[in-house]
Amino acid sequence: MHHEINLDKLDQLKKGDPENMLEALSGLPTQCQDAMQRARAVNISFAADFKNILVTGLGGSAIGGDFLRVYGYRKCTLPILVNRDYNLPSFVNEQTLVLAVSYSGNTEETLSAYEEAKLKKAPIVALTSGGQLAERAKKDGIPLILIPSGLQPRAATGYLFLPLLVVLEKLSLLSDIAAEIEETIAGLADLSKAISAQVPTENNPAKQLALRFYNKIPVIWGVAGTTETVAMRWKGQINENSKALAYFNVLPELNHNEIVGTEVPEKFLRELEVVFLRTEDDHPRVQKRFDITKEIIGERVGGISEVWGDGKNPLARMFALTYLGDCTSAYLALLYGIDPSPVKLITLLKNKLAELPEA
Repeated sequence: MHHEINLDKLDQLKKGDPENMLEALSGLPTQCQDAMQRARAVNISFAADFKNILVTGLGGSAIGGDFLRVYGYRKCTLPILVNRDYNLPSFVNEQTLVLAVSYSGNTEETLSAYEEAKLKKAPIVALTSGGQLAERAKKDGIPLILIPSGLQPRAATGYLFLPLLVVLEKLSLLSDIAAEIEETIAGLADLSKAISAQVPTENNPAKQLALRFYNKIPVIWGVAGTTETVAMRWKGQINENSKALAYFNVLPELNHNEIVGTEVPEKFLRELEVVFLRTEDDHPRVQKRFDITKEIIGERVGGISEVWGDGKNPLARMFALTYLGDCTSAYLALLYGIDPSPVKLITLLKNKLAELPEA
């Protein structure tokens, strides 16, 4: 197997990553700290009696909403939905808290949803680095959490997720999150030492996984209510950073369909590297499902990697796995000799859309 570069030669890593994606991704612990301070400094209060919460955004700006939805599943008494669309669902009204998230501030779908939320008189909080969303929020007197610009949205997860927790805490929709967040940041700081570019492959789980994914198709399996968003995130990061094909699914649902799809075509099945994302928060029956699934499909696919999320609480475990996946995807890009930063096909699509008249 000829890799384009040696992951343990720092000069090769630097040369292959001119825009410092590895560094941007590994800055997650400090980013989380900064995100908390920025969100806490913003005054947010509404007279509304909330019935539900809706996060509207796309891509890297929506993933924070998905983390919030999964986290809130066990912690928040209101339903949390994520909207990746121009329009809002019809239930949105003045009792819906709308969190409008766009890293650039110029995402056309999110700006459209923001205007609709205003028409429906929903209380809105905007989270962005600037652009039109920041301008409109200032003009409309809507609480605005400003985060630093200049990152790729997918390298800004701390900025696009933790402020949402703070907003819900300020509105008494979540309680006692401070200790969990502190533990999460401390865990990420420890992990960053273990998976940084300086750590050689033999001791570096992110580099080891990247080598397992090389010339294979990663299939990431998470768990409903714990790691489902993390699995989706791994897939998206491998797509965007490594420019590679990847898929994800979620237990227990996939035990009712996808598991059967491991008989043919045999030549492709041998190209799959299946990853089980596991934490101690998974339902005991799901823990057993993983073991049985491994027994059943182990011989049929190219390989199975089991990755455990460590940490002192569910949030910390969720983020440890996310961080590992982020760095793995950047190392995988470099193995292929690909610069992880540009996303040429997304830019091409946006430019082609911009040439079309508004509907």
